[in-house]
Amino acid sequence: MTNLWSAPYRGMVPVDARITIPGSKSVTNRALILAALSDSPTLMRKPLHSRDSALMIGGLKALGVGIAEAENGDLTITPAPLFGPAHIDVGNAGTVMRFLPPVAAMAKGILHFDGDPRSHERPLGPVIAALESLGVSIEHGGRYSLPLTMNSNGQLQGGSVDVDASSSSQFISALLLVAPATKDGITIRHTGTSLPSMPHIDMTVHMLRELGVEIEIIDNKEWRVSPSVLHGREITIEPDLSNAAPFMGAAMICGGSVTITDWPQSTTQPGDHLRSILTHMGASVSFEKSSTGFDLKLTSDGKIHGIDVDLHDVGELTPSIAALAVLADSPSSLRGIGHLRLHETDRLAAIAHEVNALGGAVVEEESALHITPAPLHGGTFHTYEDHRLATAGAMIGLRIPGIEVENIATTQKTLPDFPGAWADLLSQVHSK
Repeated sequence: MTNLWSAPYRGMVPVDARITIPGSKSVTNRALILAALSDSPTLMRKPLHSRDSALMIGGLKALGVGIAEAENGDLTITPAPLFGPAHIDVGNAGTVMRFLPPVAAMAKGILHFDGDPRSHERPLGPVIAALESLGVSIEHGGRYSLPLTMNSNGQLQGGSVDVDASSSSQFISALLLVAPATKDGITIRHTGTSLPSMPHIDMTVHMLRELGVEIEIIDNKEWRVSPSVLHGREITIEPDLSNAAPFMGAAMICGGSVTITDWPQSTTQPGDHLRSILTHMGASVSFEKSSTGFDLKLTSDGKIHGIDVDLHDVGELTPSIAALAVLADSPSSLRGIGHLRLHETDRLAAIAHEVNALGGAVVEEESALHITPAPLHGGTFHTYEDHRLATAGAMIGLRIPGIEVENIATTQKTLPDFPGAWADLLSQVHSK
C-alpha cells in the first residue's frame, strides 16, 4: 500500500494556534443552487473550493449556468436557461447527487447522472420517486439509484409530494431548494418515523427565507413553499464549522489552545454544537472579539472526559467525537447515528473496525457506538474514501505514535489541503 500518510505524533506537547477554516460545503452548495435559479447574477465571497463544490459547479455548468472564478476565489454565478444534453458527475457528494436532479428537472433535454461506485449504493430513491410523482420522466432501471437518465421538458409544475427522509435530510432540502422556482410551489410531507440532521433543513429554510421565500412549516413534518422569484445578491459563505472539529480536537488531545477565526455568533450549521459537546468533554470554549467579527477559542489541559450524547441531528461530527472518545478518561456512548451507515461509507462499522484494529474497545450497535478507552498502538487507519474518517485518524495519531492514514487525499472532498493545514496547526508557537 503506497498511499499512506504518516500522521504527525505530538504526545502531550501543547498546541497554540490560530486557524482559518475554509467555507462551508453545505452553505456553498446550497447557495450555488439558489444562485443558478435566480433572475440575476450572484457574487459569492469566500466559497469553499473542494471536490464536492467543484462537482456542484461542474454540474451546474453542464446545465448551462455561467460560473466564473476570480483570482481571490470569489465566484460570480450568472443564471441562464437550463438545457441538455448533459452528463453530470456527482462523485460521491450527497448534496450533488440529491440537489441537482430536481434542478435538472427544470432543464430541457436528456440529462445523465452518474458518480463514484459508492454513489450507486447511497440512498436516492425518495428524490427520484418525488420527482416522478411531479411528472418528471426518469430512467433508473427500477433501482431508484444512480446511474439515472432524465428526460426533462424544461419546467416543473410543482404540487404535493410525500417523502420518507429517514435516511437523509437532504431529500427534503433537495425539494425545498427548487420549490420557489416551480409554477405552483411544492408541499413536502415527511412520512418517515425519524428525521436526521434537522439543522441542515433549518439551514435550507433560513437561506430561502433570506431571499424572501414564504415557507410554512407544520410540526417539522410538512413544508409548504410558495412560488417566488429569486434575486441574485452578494453572499459571504461562513466557515465550515464541522471541519473545525479535528483542529479543535487537537487542543484537547495535546492540551493548549486553538482559535478558530470568524466563528459566526448565529448560525444554522450543525458544527456550532461543537461548543457544547466539547465543553462537556472537558474543554473551555469562549468567544473573542476580533477586527472582522468574533473568533472562537478552545482551551484544554489535555484531559478528555467521556460523553453520553445523542448525535442524531449532528451526525457529521461523529468521527471527530469518536476520535476524542477513544483517548478519553472514561467510556462514551454516541447514540442516534444509524443514518451514518449510508454516508460516504458505513461510518459506524468503519470507526469500530479501525479503532479496534489499533487495540481499541468499540462496540457497535445498529444506531450507536459504545467506546471504552483502551491502550492503543500504531498501525494503518483505513479511510474507505471518507474524508471524516481520514481526519479522525489524524487526530488519533497526535497521541498514538505510528499511525499511518490511508488515502489522506480523500479529505479534499471538503478541505482543499488538510495535510498542509494540519502541519500549520502543529508548527505554530503563539496564537495572537
